[in-house]
Amino acid sequence: MMNILAMKRRRFLQGAALAAGGALLNTRLLFAGVGTGGDSRLIVVIMRGAVDGLAAVPPYGDPAYARLRGTLAIAAPGATDGALPLDTTFGLHPQFAFLHEAFGAGELAVFHAVATPYRDRSHFDGQDVLESGVPVPHASQTGWLNRALATQPRSGAGERGVALGSNVPLMMRGPAPVASWAPTKLAELDQDTLQRIADLYSHDPMLGQRLADAQSADAMAGGQAHDAMGGAGANRYAEVIRATAGFLANEAGPRVAVFDTTGWDTHANGGGARGQLGVRFGALDTALRTLKTQLGSTWRSTAVLAVTEFGRTAAVNGTGGSDHGTGTAALLLGGAVRGGRVICDWPGLSAANLYQQRDVAPTLDIRALLKGTLVEHMGVGPGALDAVFPDSGRVKPLRDLFRA
Repeated sequence: MMNILAMKRRRFLQGAALAAGGALLNTRLLFAGVGTGGDSRLIVVIMRGAVDGLAAVPPYGDPAYARLRGTLAIAAPGATDGALPLDTTFGLHPQFAFLHEAFGAGELAVFHAVATPYRDRSHFDGQDVLESGVPVPHASQTGWLNRALATQPRSGAGERGVALGSNVPLMMRGPAPVASWAPTKLAELDQDTLQRIADLYSHDPMLGQRLADAQSADAMAGGQAHDAMGGAGANRYAEVIRATAGFLANEAGPRVAVFDTTGWDTHANGGGARGQLGVRFGALDTALRTLKTQLGSTWRSTAVLAVTEFGRTAAVNGTGGSDHGTGTAALLLGGAVRGGRVICDWPGLSAANLYQQRDVAPTLDIRALLKGTLVEHMGVGPGALDAVFPDSGRVKPLRDLFRA
């Protein structure tokens, strides 16, 4: 087999001009088209629990991938349950049929080896850094997206943002007024509590395995008992999607929406192409397809960011899952996106290239993606980025992520 890593190492795939150190957009582009922020819509999907980026976007062309992943490995395109091809190195999980269509239509950009500045492995500290936009956990009581909204002028009396779910996430807390909306029926078991229990049990061979078995059984019960919304069932997931589309398609409504999904902490029984992780990917894919349909003409000015707090270990563990890791994948989807590209400085999965001998080494700071989205798509002035993302001067916005 040819040495793919030798060719791919330290270069961008299909997007070299998008280097994180690139210059800011010039003024003409910033305030042209959807970049004015007036008609642009942004939806942020927080995928709580540390999504397995090597399953979501499998690097099937990396020679070390199949060996490390074991039972979690996704086969190459063309094989039974094989990856949906993006290029000669990367594919999408086979449950991501809509996302694959969107990639082919130029409406999906895929990012890999992505991470926040956080380098430990606590879900709650990692989520805090992801949502606050501050490099260290619990250093801010406000979120980067709310601070970004606060930089923009308000038109009329309505809020510019809406948080959908039982709580307003940290990302949307701060000086800018935001609306909130909750489903008519909440989950029977609070998913934050369940995730904490799973985290505590993850290193206990008996309790961890029994909890994982129960979650896996629920997830595989046709996607009805559990789905990517984390236990409320498909109807609640659909309700959140309908509400999101309703808010953003309304000309007098908010321009930014945030909701979260849970159940991504797959320490055991993750499954490869099939299994609980595949069920959740399938539910998310269906939801995003529905979102596009229900947004109608608003889709062309919409961007959807799907992000998670960190990734998972490169190697499969002893219980058929993966443990807390570092580098992961992120998705940027929508009619406003200049997609059809994998944007990645792939570090490789050989032992010498893994972070701390166990994780995908991060090569892209997620704040570069977030900054690029705010500047180019939402019209946030470059001078405001220091307040939105404190202590991040070295992280430059990615360029040309959106259609002019």
